[in-house]
Amino acid sequence: MKDLQDILVQTISVAKEAGAFLREERKLFNGASVESKGLNDLVSYVDRESEKLIVARLREILPEADFITEEGSAGRDGKSYTWIIDPLDGTTNFIHGLPVYSVSIGLKYESEIVLGVVYEVNLDECFYAAKGLGAYCNGHRIRVSEAKTLGQSLVATGFPYSAFKQIDEYLSVLKKLMEKCHGLRRVGSAAVDLSYVACGRYEGFYEYDLKPYDVAAGIIIIQEAGGRCTDFSLGNNYLFGKEIVATNGHIHDEMAADIQKAWNLVP
Repeated sequence: MKDLQDILVQTISVAKEAGAFLREERKLFNGASVESKGLNDLVSYVDRESEKLIVARLREILPEADFITEEGSAGRDGKSYTWIIDPLDGTTNFIHGLPVYSVSIGLKYESEIVLGVVYEVNLDECFYAAKGLGAYCNGHRIRVSEAKTLGQSLVATGFPYSAFKQIDEYLSVLKKLMEKCHGLRRVGSAAVDLSYVACGRYEGFYEYDLKPYDVAAGIIIIQEAGGRCTDFSLGNNYLFGKEIVATNGHIHDEMAADIQKAWNLVP
């Protein structure tokens, strides 16, 4: 494997460059440029131009790598190294002028995420990690919360916006967790949610109908911060399996058990 520290430094620079582009474009943004990829699945030229910028810069860092990208502007997952990119995580927030959105860049080596950078544009917070090197925000080491129970926890989620087949199960999870934890939050960027678990602002996060580019960077940041990621069944299919439970580790089994009951995963 290549030198992850060197790649990480360069990737942080790319994420911040893309973030600066998003910041400037938001000042001039015209909602008339918004397109729909599907039910409530929005995109604009900003997403596409940010992705082009990121892909071009990352090709310079690892010319041999493939890409998985939200807007599909480059590559496929087929080589040892694969970049997994969301050029604007929180597009709906961006379009409506709500200040929570981010750039998310993950790097997969073989079957494992080994590097991740999430740059939250509005607060100018850059969360990053690489395998074995720890997790950081703006140069400061971060760790997950020490809360031991759901009763001591703040939990985040993402609302389904097009996959409504399991909406009843989802609402059942909400009910169970509302009755147990300090509260539930939905900020609209899964990459930011995962980063907030890593730095201890949340104790847990869960969501379904996710894509790899929603979670890739956040996964390694949480793991390097001492947290835990699984799918709803406590398995390892959380990158491509469209569902994730991410916690500080202490509350993981308790939170996953409630999700499993609501999701009819246990008798």
